[in-house]
Amino acid sequence: MARRILDDVHDRVADEVTAWVTDLDTGEAIDPDAPPADREFRVAMTYEAWLAWPPAESRVSEWCDGEVTVFVPGSELHQDIVLFVSILLSWYARAENLGKIIVAPFEMRVSARRRREPDIVFVAREHADRLDGKRLNGAADLAIEIVSPDSVTRDRRHKLAEYARLGIPEYWILDARPGRSGSEFYHLTPDGRYQPAFPDADGRYHAATLPGFWFRPAWLWQEPMPDPVALLPTIAPEAWRRTLAAIEST
Repeated sequence: MARRILDDVHDRVADEVTAWVTDLDTGEAIDPDAPPADREFRVAMTYEAWLAWPPAESRVSEWCDGEVTVFVPGSELHQDIVLFVSILLSWYARAENLGKIIVAPFEMRVSARRRREPDIVFVAREHADRLDGKRLNGAADLAIEIVSPDSVTRDRRHKLAEYARLGIPEYWILDARPGRSGSEFYHLTPDGRYQPAFPDADGRYHAATLPGFWFRPAWLWQEPMPDPVALLPTIAPEAWRRTLAAIEST
């Protein structure tokens, strides 16, 4: 009985979405089962409808103040950067028992009226209770956004202010637009503002929220991009030796 009731609710919500999916910017009707893949669009929708909407399962989208923004699927460079950075961070976080790396799509509950989905988040071990298996309830310790042509203002202005208000200690913005290369790093100050942080004289950026971790942003725009696994012994030789020893002992 309970399962049937839940299915009925899901169907009603889905029917509600189907009835009025319209691009808020253009007024154009959108097929909810086959949304456009070549452009970003916004639709008015309740949070419950967003959770039940099929494209939310396969496309990265965010719900804020009664509106859903559905993003253009990432470019090849966008996805390469996500994979490269997440491999480095995930291995290091696990090797040093610091916490967990999660990649989009994964909901971060910013407030009762806002849900964001950063491209990559780091949740420190001491904040693991913010994860409930389906979403992150509250602030990540590190949020990373990969800039696409449609997301420049959102990532560099709106989210910069929003993530600071939320109290995310560290924020990275990495540019994946065609013909562009660039990175911005921000650390949260005690008064709740983001202060720019920069690579050192050798071009290495040292993460604030993963002590001991560093990487060279220039790696992201090399042709070809380096093998991230081959870089691990250079970034953290002691952790790498422990990893190899653990593998050999199994």
